[in-house]
Amino acid sequence: MSGKRRKPYMVSKTIGWEFDPVKDKQVQKKAVIGYASTRAEALQMLAEYNKNPFDLNEAKATFKEVYEQWSKVKYPTISKSNVHGYEAAYRVCGELYNKVFKDIRLVDLQRVVDSCGKNYPSLRKLRVLFNQLYEFALRNDICSKDYSKFVDILRHKNKNQDQRSHNRFKKAEIERLWQITDQPYYQIVLMLIYNGCRISEFLDLKKENVNLEEQYFDIVSSKTENGIRRVPIADKVLPFYKAWYDSSDCSYLIHTPDNEHFEYRNYYDSYWRPLMENLGFEHKPHDTRHTCISLLAEAHVDQTMIKKIVGHSGSMTLTERVYTHLDTEALVEAINKI
Repeated sequence: MSGKRRKPYMVSKTIGWEFDPVKDKQVQKKAVIGYASTRAEALQMLAEYNKNPFDLNEAKATFKEVYEQWSKVKYPTISKSNVHGYEAAYRVCGELYNKVFKDIRLVDLQRVVDSCGKNYPSLRKLRVLFNQLYEFALRNDICSKDYSKFVDILRHKNKNQDQRSHNRFKKAEIERLWQITDQPYYQIVLMLIYNGCRISEFLDLKKENVNLEEQYFDIVSSKTENGIRRVPIADKVLPFYKAWYDSSDCSYLIHTPDNEHFEYRNYYDSYWRPLMENLGFEHKPHDTRHTCISLLAEAHVDQTMIKKIVGHSGSMTLTERVYTHLDTEALVEAINKI
């Protein structure tokens, strides 16, 4: 386009033909896809539209329609965990779904944030979703102003509903657990504290993946790639593993009184919660994992070793990812420091 413009390239698409009485002939009817700073950017925008066409009538595009078209372009380029995060954020935006996108204002976005009841980390993902949608909408000339950058989530920073799930067990609480190790289901709590596993990983652990002689077990299925790992068994809890291993013919190490596989909800409702109430503790199963990580750090265990033991995802440097061969004895030595 002529003149000095920040985005001089207009990207348009022929959407039909109409008769021009002045020219006395059929002429192209075009709709604007968006505006670009460079020709290359404009061509890329056109290519994206041709790959995933969307409604070019910005006066009618709803929040839902903008999200659907944005996600078609975005999701193939990101990890599944990121996709799940965006999907969870989108689910709390129900009141915006049918609103015309260009008519949405800051008060609408802020109301979703303030009323959704999510914790601070979830609100950060929600704000990122807003940012992404507005960037897409501006690029495609669907709206003219980005209200997402004014959304305030800091007011909710100290209102993390899941904060308890990150409370480590206190030293006195761990000592109390050691006083009642004659009860098998209290042993599980200590086993978790000294292995750093996610509760789902531990409940799904089969005996075939446990090596009591060399003091380790293998996690063969996990929510993350780094979660597939070898976990050392500390000396102090080894007797608990042996007792559970020999306690039944169940193929799973941890099992119900009927020698069946533990489902998480059954374990949490029927065992974990009553045990915590009996002790007067306020903890969730994930607290054991957080406790293990904290104890290892306090024992000055190398950070790479800690990440390998607990299977932290997305937190390793390239060097740490390459450093994959850790001797089982070294892992056991590390876990024995706590």
